[in-house]
Amino acid sequence: MDKAFASTPEPPYYAVIFSARRTEGDHGYEAMAKAMVDLALKQPGCLGAESTRGADGFGITVAYFTDEASIAAWKANDRHLTAQRLGQERWYSHYELRVAKVERAYSGPEGRGV
Repeated sequence: MDKAFASTPEPPYYAVIFSARRTEGDHGYEAMAKAMVDLALKQPGCLGAESTRGADGFGITVAYFTDEASIAAWKANDRHLTAQRLGQERWYSHYELRVAKVERAYSGPEGRGV
């Protein structure tokens, strides 16, 4: 399987979708972003994550969780709270965060389904 894709179980599960426009310069962003992915993957209930960023600074990260309690615990994690604060102060000119319940999932082209 392609390691760029999270390996998730059969639905239902949850997706936390974080879309953001970066500010100019790194200002410690890359190191923190890597640390946050590593930390999230160790969080109870985290199933995996997928992330991409374009040359224009727009990026999307989707983290998958078993349930809403796991999402709330991740949101309240002390190191994650620090990263959130720094994101607001330094790294993002704008962001959107959405939480969705995944009801159906399939892959392709070999895993076509409904």
